[in-house]
Amino acid sequence: MKRREALGLISGAALTVGLAGCTGGTPGGASGPTPSSDAEANSIRYLVEQPEDPATLKKLEEHIQTYAAANPGTTVKVEAMPSENMRTVLQTQLRSGEGPDVFSWGSGPGYAGALAQAGLLFDLTAAYAQYKWPVYDFAKQRVTFDGKIVGIPGEMETVGLFYNKDLFAQLQLTQPQSLGELQTAVQKIKAADKTPIAAADQEGWPGGHMLSMALSSRIGSKGMEALLNGQAPWNNPDVVAAMQVWKDWNGAGDLPKSPTSVTTDNAAALFYSGDAAMLPTGSWAIHDIEKNTKFEVGYMPFPSEAGAGVFTSGLGSGPFVSASSKKTDAAVKLLNFLASPEHGRWTVEELGTIPAFPVDTTGLKVSPLFSQVLKDTAAFSGGSGDFGLNIDVLATDRFNKAMWDGMQAVLSDQKTPQEVALSLDKAAKAAK
Repeated sequence: MKRREALGLISGAALTVGLAGCTGGTPGGASGPTPSSDAEANSIRYLVEQPEDPATLKKLEEHIQTYAAANPGTTVKVEAMPSENMRTVLQTQLRSGEGPDVFSWGSGPGYAGALAQAGLLFDLTAAYAQYKWPVYDFAKQRVTFDGKIVGIPGEMETVGLFYNKDLFAQLQLTQPQSLGELQTAVQKIKAADKTPIAAADQEGWPGGHMLSMALSSRIGSKGMEALLNGQAPWNNPDVVAAMQVWKDWNGAGDLPKSPTSVTTDNAAALFYSGDAAMLPTGSWAIHDIEKNTKFEVGYMPFPSEAGAGVFTSGLGSGPFVSASSKKTDAAVKLLNFLASPEHGRWTVEELGTIPAFPVDTTGLKVSPLFSQVLKDTAAFSGGSGDFGLNIDVLATDRFNKAMWDGMQAVLSDQKTPQEVALSLDKAAKAAK
C-alpha cells in the first residue's frame, strides 16, 4: 500500500458539497439502517486519506462539486485524515456507528479484509450487479471476502526503480536488462562517487516493497501467488535470495549508510538532488519526482537473474461503505460516480493515478513518464504481460509486521535472510 507518510491532520478538514438527491432503494435488496428523514438520508460523510500535497485535496473537492452541480439535494462532507491515524481510529469509529458513511481504504486481507471479517463493511455485491461496475477481475478479487464484494479497488500501482537517465548517459550506462547488468551499473555509479540506490527503511514498510520487487522478478506472478496462497513455503531459497540482494548491497556500501535510519523523504531528496542514481519506490511518486527533479527520469522493473524482470503491482486505497451507515442509498450512489468513466479519466489526468477499471485515455494530457506507466499497467491488467505482487496489500497484519521487522533486521545485520524467511513462514502459517 502506498503513501504512508505521517502527515498533519487538516484542522476541520471538511467540505460540505450539495449533491444528488438519491432516490430508490439500495440495489439488489442490500439493506442498511433506515435514516430518520430524507434530508438525513441524503447527507453523507466521505473520509479520504490526506494527500501530501494540499492541492490534491482541493482538486478532489472541486471534482465532487461537478457531481453536486448535476444533482442538487444531497450533501457530501469530504474529510481528510493521515493514513496512520485512520489505521488507528477507523475501526473504532466504524464499530461505534459514528464513523464516515464512505471512506477510502486499502484492498487485500490486511486492510479491507480485516474490516470485512469484523463485519464493518457494507455488502456491495448487489450494487455491482445493478451498476455493472467494470472493475478488473483480479482487482475485484482483492475486495471480495466470504463471497461478498465489499468495495471498489483503489488505483493500480507499480513498484520498481526510478533512475537518473542523464547520469546513466554520462556514465555510458543503459537500462539494465538483468540483475547482473544492474550490479555492473551499481559499481560504475559508486566509482563516480554517487549513491547507487537510495533505499530507505526507517518506516519499516519500504522493506516490504524491496522484498516484493526483488522476489516478484525472480519468481513471477505464479510464484508470488503460490506463496501468498499458502501453496509454497516462505522459507525457500528464492525468498532468501531476494533478501540477500539487498543485504549484499547494504554491506558493500551501495545504499545510503544505515538505511533503517533513513526516511523515505530523505532518500527521495538524495535522488532529487542527483546524489543518488536510483530510487526504489512506486508509481504514486511520479508527481513528486517530476516536480523535484531537473533531469530526465526513467522507470524500470527490478531486474531478475534471467532478464529485465517484471513490475510489482498493487492496489491503492479505494472507496468502501460502512456497514453501520444509515445512508447506504446515497453512499452507493456516490460510489457509482467514483466508478464512472468520467471519474476515471479525471483521476488519470488530474491526480496521475490509474483506476482499477478500463479508462479511455485518448486526448488526456499526461507526462511521458506517466504515459509509460499507463502503457505498462494496461499491458498486465489486460493479460498481455506478467506482473509481480506487492506483498503488504495481500498479507495479514501479522505477516506484514514479520516482513517489515525482518527486512529491517536484515538491513541492520541483526538477522540473516534465512532467519527472516523462517519467521515469514511461521507468520504465514499462523494466519491460516
